[in-house]
Amino acid sequence: MQNAFAHEEQKIRQITGSGIALDANDIDTDRIIPARYLKELTFDNLGSQVFADERKQAKAQGRVHPFDNMLHSRATILAVAKNFGCGSSREHAPQALKRWGLKAVVGESFGEIFRGNCASIGLACLTVSEQHSKALREHIQQNPFEDIAICLEAKTIRYSGTTIPFSFSESIRERFVSGRWNVLTELMAHQNEVASVLQQLPYANGNWSQS
Repeated sequence: MQNAFAHEEQKIRQITGSGIALDANDIDTDRIIPARYLKELTFDNLGSQVFADERKQAKAQGRVHPFDNMLHSRATILAVAKNFGCGSSREHAPQALKRWGLKAVVGESFGEIFRGNCASIGLACLTVSEQHSKALREHIQQNPFEDIAICLEAKTIRYSGTTIPFSFSESIRERFVSGRWNVLTELMAHQNEVASVLQQLPYANGNWSQS
């Protein structure tokens, strides 16, 4: 029963919140979280370091990076352009975005490994058309406090009277909606099966012998 409740608590069917937008294409994981932060022993402090170098550079130039703009301080939905999360496969990038406070990323396309790493921590990467992506980013920039509503069951994004469709891997979407996106929760829900398999593995049950 406890495992069933764990799945129930982790169901992700609706995501609602204000947005933050980045217009550039090909934003890679090195930019999302600089390499020096890969030395962190845990992911706990990565949220404050999202786009650390670009934020520092913008400040030096007298500009305000979107992730330093207080208008977006409570944003939960990131709108991006093409090929977001490309480059190296570091899982620190989605971890940093989630720990900053994001629950979904909406864009034209994503790096495949980045998309998979996001799915494993419950961060939805939703694909929309170029036209819808541009319109959503413009809306966020003009209406930073207005909520955006994402429905994973209907596969729609709603804002200011506009409803747009998005694409999302059906297998990943089902895991989000059912609450089974967390691999650790899945293992806990099948402890008996895991124990049975372990008993059959000689290198795990202590019966290993070398011939």
